[in-house]
Amino acid sequence: MKKVLCVEPVIFIYIFASSLTSPLAQQFIYRRLWEEEYNSTFVSDSNATHCEQNRSTPAYIKQKEVQEKASVFNMQLDLTGAVPSLIVAFVIVANGDRQGRKRSLVLPSVGALIADICLTVISYFSLSLSILFAVAFITGLFGSMATFLGGGFAFIADVCHDEKQKTTRIAVVDLIFGVVSGLAGLSSGYFLRGIGFTWTFVTASLLHVINIIYITFFLEDTVGISEFQHQTPMSCKELLRETFCGVYLLFKTAPYKKRILIIVLLFTFMTYLFTMVGGSSLFTLYELDEPLCWNEVYIGYGAAAFTSVSLTSFLGVYLFSKCLKDIYIVFIGIFSYIGGMVMAAFAKTTLLMFLVRVPSLLCFMPIPVLRSMLSKVVLAGEQGAVFACIACLEVVTGTISLSVFNILYAATVAWFSGFSFLLSAGLCLIPLAVLCWLLCTSWNGEDLALLVPEEVSSIESTDS
Repeated sequence: MKKVLCVEPVIFIYIFASSLTSPLAQQFIYRRLWEEEYNSTFVSDSNATHCEQNRSTPAYIKQKEVQEKASVFNMQLDLTGAVPSLIVAFVIVANGDRQGRKRSLVLPSVGALIADICLTVISYFSLSLSILFAVAFITGLFGSMATFLGGGFAFIADVCHDEKQKTTRIAVVDLIFGVVSGLAGLSSGYFLRGIGFTWTFVTASLLHVINIIYITFFLEDTVGISEFQHQTPMSCKELLRETFCGVYLLFKTAPYKKRILIIVLLFTFMTYLFTMVGGSSLFTLYELDEPLCWNEVYIGYGAAAFTSVSLTSFLGVYLFSKCLKDIYIVFIGIFSYIGGMVMAAFAKTTLLMFLVRVPSLLCFMPIPVLRSMLSKVVLAGEQGAVFACIACLEVVTGTISLSVFNILYAATVAWFSGFSFLLSAGLCLIPLAVLCWLLCTSWNGEDLALLVPEEVSSIESTDS
């Protein structure tokens, strides 16, 4: 059977299935907590959720309590799966340089399949929400989203040999991520209306089964079988030692400029991801609360609005990369995100909440560009190590960000629910300051390799 090197269908299916269940899982938790608080069935009509807007009534106070409980519950759930997924992402993605990329694609797909099957059982039999903590931990043991994306981006870096093609192809994956997650979010409300939670989770499970079959039987690995794989299998202790040594050597043996550049780029990636993940993760709870009081269909529309943001961000990367250096593209994307978050903090009508996406049209650009910049700085045999670092940063940063912003939202929702959005915008000053420092700093009168990626090889030879 002839195999292919096209990983995009794998990413498409995984993102669609995950994005289909993610908003539904949040709404499922919210509804169950609401029913426990009110001791009655959750009410949803064609226009809005059952949402109390009179602040002087006891129902309004209970509604805020449900908001706080849902926020804290989601934070605890994220923390439960974070630690195992961090370790797995680091080991699997880093070892992809020798053992192949397919492991980092198939394991998270299996974990997502298990999670969706468990969600199906929990929703069908109305089991306790506490079971979700065990599900989150088990899913983490399979690597979750960070391992999947780390392996996917490393796969693409292996295939691409031209630097500009690499930036564009990585941006395409982020485009797929945004467009597909938007489409899945849009359809999630109609899935919920049409077939309910249980059968929607079953649908997502079938999609993951298709993905596992494609990865196993049709996808060709980019890394050939090495002598290492023909030797006696190593123990877990030896495997961990080899993994950490590979990442350690990435920084230890690198020239001074390259080492500083990698660290600074990783820090910039981490700080921007922290603000973006934390701020955007609160949209569903914010939209369920008064005065918006959106139902599942409107929430789906809101999620789908990110489709336009992903498309414009991709077009921005494609067009700006022809005339601007990478660092300036990152600047533009961060300012775009700041504008959207400031507007979201004061959005009190449905129309205004949808218009939040207008200033945010380019906010996704920094993520693929920073990934590409890091990939360009390292050698071909170091792609797994650098994407393992990125994957670990995504797990750690994403988990901390979700925890911090969910706790903050729970603490401030009663007096100003938009405060977390303003904080997210303000924290963007950190990556902006780092980028300004990079622009103002040079060694021996030379521009950083960051500004002219093609000079990396000459810089390394000079420093050596």
